[in-house]
Amino acid sequence: MIVQDIIQQLETLAPLAYAEEFDNVGLLVGDKNTKVSGVLVTLDTLPEVVDEAIANNCNLIVSFHPIIFKGLKSITGKTYVERVVQKALKNDICIFAIHTALDNAFKGVNATICDALELKHKSILIPQQGTLKKLSTFVPTAQADALRSALFEVGGGAVGNYNNCSFNSKGLGTFKGNEHSNPVLGSPNEMKVVEETKIEIVFEKHLEVVLLKTLKENHP
Repeated sequence: MIVQDIIQQLETLAPLAYAEEFDNVGLLVGDKNTKVSGVLVTLDTLPEVVDEAIANNCNLIVSFHPIIFKGLKSITGKTYVERVVQKALKNDICIFAIHTALDNAFKGVNATICDALELKHKSILIPQQGTLKKLSTFVPTAQADALRSALFEVGGGAVGNYNNCSFNSKGLGTFKGNEHSNPVLGSPNEMKVVEETKIEIVFEKHLEVVLLKTLKENHP
């Protein structure tokens, strides 16, 4: 397992796209392709925490607060932040911060506190705006079901308590490929009229990369 594998799992709980604009979350120190020997979880990445990671052969520190909040102009060991970064780099230790991404996560820090207090009427005080996006694509109707299912499988079309949500409209699509084209239907330099379905799916913005990848892999 590499660092990126751990990050992907953490992002299923707390997508980094939900972090506040002022924050500095994600992999702050190290290489995402590093093979993980052990993980140490902490509130703050203090010098003593790095020492503990070294002693326990943990080369990935997952911290709530980011050790690097603003840009560093030098790494000379003058401040504890610089000393942490120096020692982490010297010992090939990666540091990942999650902070407000976890604060804003649906089942994150605040949700856990509410559950611990056994609160009954819970709602988000300041909901984030603009977390939803829409994907629109055209596909031959014969392949529409398969493409829709693939997009749903990776989280597209999930809205609140509902999933597999989409809007579909049928029509006629036209295209004519040039001599360098390789169309699934028809031949180069041939005008085609095909019955197509327009699929529209709403998704959370942190899923954009995986949805576009799935679309490219499954569209005929």
